[in-house]
Amino acid sequence: MTADSRTTVHGGAAELVLMWGGFPLVGAGAGWLLAAGAGWVADLPWAPLQGLFEALSRLPEPHVTVGTTAVGAVAGLVLAGVGTAERLTVTVDRERAALRCDGRRQEVPRRDVRVVLLDGRDLVLLDADGGELARERSDLDADRLRSAFRAHGWPWSDEDPYRGAFRLWVPDLPGLPAGADPLLRARARAVERNRHGDARELRRELGRLGVVVRDEERRQYWRLTARAVRPDADQPPMVETDPR
Repeated sequence: MTADSRTTVHGGAAELVLMWGGFPLVGAGAGWLLAAGAGWVADLPWAPLQGLFEALSRLPEPHVTVGTTAVGAVAGLVLAGVGTAERLTVTVDRERAALRCDGRRQEVPRRDVRVVLLDGRDLVLLDADGGELARERSDLDADRLRSAFRAHGWPWSDEDPYRGAFRLWVPDLPGLPAGADPLLRARARAVERNRHGDARELRRELGRLGVVVRDEERRQYWRLTARAVRPDADQPPMVETDPR
């Protein structure tokens, strides 16, 4: 492997074919079923949205079927576009890793990274103090990611060396740096409302205070980095392991 070689990991062409071919077909099929079953559903006294189905059942054919099929196909194309934009692409060489997702590109120098790991579906890069340099949701194959980073000499770990330091966040929990609790409250609301951009920005703000956050079933878990100002001496210890 030459010094300037690099490895790129992405979903591949098959994933794009599935999204751009499959999603519109599924959407068109759903639109056709909507038109075909509108009259039957409108006759069910317990069915929701009966006004919509009654209106559809009164529209002339083939206009209603063509219209709902077209709308379904367009909705599938929109979903395919969103899925394509949100795909994570990872490019690694011996000097840096580039992560591109949802129109954002982040480069992380190798010298700043202590460990690389998968936390559930998230690709995470940590620094020497246990802080997060990057965290991106990934549907990429774990073996391909592991091989790409290890091939270029990056310190990959199959488990989070700080996993035991995380604590479940509850409001007004002692032990957090000043200002962290309001940020965690705001982030909990953002996660609950699926405001992913706000949740990402609040994660960055917490990182500046030395607080690392991970999500599990819409619950927030937190730990402190070595840079954090610890308000008491009762913090769980940072678990140190050597990633291999």
